[in-house]
Amino acid sequence: MGRCIYGGIYEPGNPLSDSHGYRTDVLAALRELDIPVIRYPGGNFVATYHWLDGVGPKDKRPARPELAWLGTETNEFGTDEFMHWLSVLSEGKEKRVEPYFALNFGTGTLDEALAWVEYCNGTRDTYYANMRRKNGHPEPYNIKYWALGNEMWGPWQVGQMTAEDYSKRAAQWGKALKLLDPSLCLILCGEAGVSTWDFEVLKACIKYTDMHSIHCYTNSDEHLPNVVAPLQAERAIETTAAMIDIARIEAKIPSSVPRTTICFDEWNVWDPTRAPGEEGGEELYTLSDALAVGVWLNVFVRQSKYVGMANIAQSVNVISPLMTTKNGIVKQTTWWPLLLFTKYMRGWTIHIHLKSGAYDGVTNPEWLQGVLDQGASWLDVSACVNEEGRVSLAVVNISETQDFEVDINGVGKEVESYTVTGPNIKAVNAEGKEEVSIVESKWDGQGKYKFGKHSVTMLRWQSGEKVKEVLKGEGMRLDTRKMAWS
Repeated sequence: MGRCIYGGIYEPGNPLSDSHGYRTDVLAALRELDIPVIRYPGGNFVATYHWLDGVGPKDKRPARPELAWLGTETNEFGTDEFMHWLSVLSEGKEKRVEPYFALNFGTGTLDEALAWVEYCNGTRDTYYANMRRKNGHPEPYNIKYWALGNEMWGPWQVGQMTAEDYSKRAAQWGKALKLLDPSLCLILCGEAGVSTWDFEVLKACIKYTDMHSIHCYTNSDEHLPNVVAPLQAERAIETTAAMIDIARIEAKIPSSVPRTTICFDEWNVWDPTRAPGEEGGEELYTLSDALAVGVWLNVFVRQSKYVGMANIAQSVNVISPLMTTKNGIVKQTTWWPLLLFTKYMRGWTIHIHLKSGAYDGVTNPEWLQGVLDQGASWLDVSACVNEEGRVSLAVVNISETQDFEVDINGVGKEVESYTVTGPNIKAVNAEGKEEVSIVESKWDGQGKYKFGKHSVTMLRWQSGEKVKEVLKGEGMRLDTRKMAWS
């Protein structure tokens, strides 16, 4: 889609690209985020994508019409290039950046899907595993995460299906794929987490899949509805978690089987009329949008017991916090809260008691106002603690005009403060102009702390006590050969 891959992560001939054509400035920036997983080859795009077009000698790869965004896919950058790019991105990391592949449920077939899994993960002397070896990659890629299509409920989707038709197909694909590779984590195609589609596909496929995907994009031209809108995702997560429980109960899945988690694999602030996807989807984000991203991230921290994965869409240029030019990169306003959370929000969620005034005005979508029975707090908050006992408290002051002085109980004496803000809610970052960034300071933990208007603040301090995780056993897995839990 747009300039995400071509002209984003991959731009041969640019002076900033390495010998493989990878933009080195993009690689350096993405390493700052310490990304755990990246989804490929895309969302709507995948409904007409055939992976075999993108492997083997580049001069023999066919160019194809791309129907999701009405472009042309050259197939110059395919499976092997993506996996090599991931290996370069992972350099210096203790763990690699995990690939997450989406299967073509629109024009694709089960045979094609099985072949792609064999190509990527096969270890035996078989046709597609040998094709990978012939293409110069002797070792398997061991790709764990595979999505069973993308947004198959949508009228824009090539191959749109009813929930019943999708469920039948997903269940059969799930059984076959796990016969080929039982280690796969299969991700079911949900909707927005608040629909009958979600419940119908969960009921039919809960035995065969490991995660349930939901998507949501938020936006409003008005500031307060814009920053409050991500709270709809909180309700969607809670609702989906309840539907997962009902599906497990009705399917009589043993309690020892790991719980299906939510894969929120598309989320962001996006106004398609402001940045049409078919025109590249290049948003210019404001400080208001950065605050909305801060609320999004707080939601994921608060609901982390249910969320197994969350992927901002997308990595570069397309509705992205990171933009490329011929001369370098621009870190948009939304980059800065994302950087704070990816660096510091690690470990275990801390429950917080918050006493604050609230916004109870218009929301987008309208239904959100009905479920926010006490309104949306002017201070949106989450917190976590890591293994070393380091506490990170994230606070988004959504007010455009008012600072808030707050008593914080349990805070340490030596507190690091990181604040994302700008001159006004319309402030933007563009080439040659950076109005929004992180301001660092110290606080002694005494008295009240003032959270400035229209800001994202992270406070960090040492609790003095290390944390030890207690894990339940891995539980049983479904053996599709016997169709029983083992």
